[in-house]
Amino acid sequence: MNKSELIELLSLKRGISFKKSEEIVNTVFDSMTDAMLSGDRIEIRGFGSFVINEYKSYTGRNPKTGESIDVSPKKLPFFKVGKELKERVAQNRG
Repeated sequence: MNKSELIELLSLKRGISFKKSEEIVNTVFDSMTDAMLSGDRIEIRGFGSFVINEYKSYTGRNPKTGESIDVSPKKLPFFKVGKELKERVAQNRG
């Protein structure tokens, strides 16, 4: 499912306009992004949590040339699946 499919599904299930659904979905995503940018953790019970992981700098290797390169420190978003979602997915495996 992508963002536009989510907007369409919300519109159909709640009987609201596509435009209103789009505003709702964008507000949720923007709020989550803002929270993560300010260092907050986002937890949605039964679904999972979003956090920012910080990685220190290290010396890496260019796989093409084999040359050593310095990789600068970085922060990346990380999603950790919740127990309930993990169990539901495991139950429905082919």
